[in-house]
Amino acid sequence: MSDDILRVEGLKISYAVGTSKVRAVDDATFSIPSGSIVGLVGESGCGKTTVARGLTRIMAKSASFDGGEVFFDGKNLLSLSEPDMNELRWRDIAFIPQSAMNSLDPVYTIEKQINEVLIQRGGYNKTDARARAEELFEMVGIEKQRLGDYPHQFSGGMRQRVAIALALALNPKLVIADEPVTALDVIVQRQILDTLKSLQDKLGISVILVTHDISVVAYVCDRIVVMYAGRVVESGDTTTVLTAPYHPYTMGLYNAFPDLQSSEGLLTPIEGHPPDLSNPPDGCRFAPRCPFAEDRCRTSDIPLIDVGGGHFAACLRSSEADALREQAAKPETWAEMA
Repeated sequence: MSDDILRVEGLKISYAVGTSKVRAVDDATFSIPSGSIVGLVGESGCGKTTVARGLTRIMAKSASFDGGEVFFDGKNLLSLSEPDMNELRWRDIAFIPQSAMNSLDPVYTIEKQINEVLIQRGGYNKTDARARAEELFEMVGIEKQRLGDYPHQFSGGMRQRVAIALALALNPKLVIADEPVTALDVIVQRQILDTLKSLQDKLGISVILVTHDISVVAYVCDRIVVMYAGRVVESGDTTTVLTAPYHPYTMGLYNAFPDLQSSEGLLTPIEGHPPDLSNPPDGCRFAPRCPFAEDRCRTSDIPLIDVGGGHFAACLRSSEADALREQAAKPETWAEMA
């Protein structure tokens, strides 16, 4: 689509483990429309953080790109030189890490850390940097008088706000937030998500929100990308994907999402574990845990297909999705896999 700020096509990322390689991301394909919040969701180890870090090309030394393309604002990030890529970081693409406390230097004040970004990366003078820092603190709901404080003087939620302020310092077009609310209580989680959404609306930025919490995606994201075992298995409009999923894994995730309007209060787990990516199974990687898997699912390559309206799913039985959803809603369907 012409209005996509980011397109990821067939991305493959591996980690060297001894003399072998583990393919952590395998043929991932999705897009980020301009001015939207897109949730990248899946179980721990599914590859979502590797994708997020791969987009900025800041990865572990053992990681390598094995294929695919990443187009940001018309530029293929994987073909840029390191100096050219460095020009994009923070100015055009910013990153909010999972642990704000670990990302902030404990021996420097917050103002000094913001100034480092504004002056060294943004070319601000000291006076203008102070004004911009005050503006950033106002954006995220922190009093400007606290710019002189150290990270340990802030609560967890306020440190996360500081991390958001740092990410927005140079007015990036795309912000990647890696599990930004995981370590926070639910009240503070909502405050941070509301702040992020408000800033996205106000500034018109695009956001990739990496999370394992489907309730976070349901609350704040316009679109969702579901990953499993290194692959994208479903993507599309959040409401559509969560209310009418086409992939059994997404159906299983929805069952594990608390419904406050339901009197049953029963959550249905997906039995089993994701596969070992050093030796993944053939065919659909979810097949060993899928109650609807057939023999062909274990042998055939299963591409993402458009099931309608920009909703993509990688399932050979997508034409039977209505019937599968009814079965997936029954706990006994999943209990048979135990």
